[in-house]
Amino acid sequence: QVELVESGGGLVQPGESLRLPCTASGTIFTRDALGWYCHAPGKERELVAHITAGDITNYGDSAKGRFTISRDNAKDTVYLQMNSLKPEDTAVYYCKLEEPSDPRVGVLPYWGQGTQVTVSS
Repeated sequence: QVELVESGGGLVQPGESLRLPCTASGTIFTRDALGWYCHAPGKERELVAHITAGDITNYGDSAKGRFTISRDNAKDTVYLQMNSLKPEDTAVYYCKLEEPSDPRVGVLPYWGQGTQVTVSS
């Protein structure tokens, strides 16, 4: 059974930084792609950053230049480093793991429980 545990959220002031770790269990982590998504009140859940098993990264427009996704396969953990935070970054941040499956199925998605990030002065 795949489980994802996120942490690192909290209340910060504009311009500050946070690092969100997400640790996976029950999967062969090196095969998996991972992503961070955010969900703000009144908005759709949207992609923040994504990293493949081969370390290819992709970012949502709001994250480009400020956020960095990385993975530590030895620790089964993916990180989201968030710099220069803005009030509009306030949201619940979710970790998503994409586990390779039968080619007819594609990938199996798993989600963490989310961690709240609030950026406010």
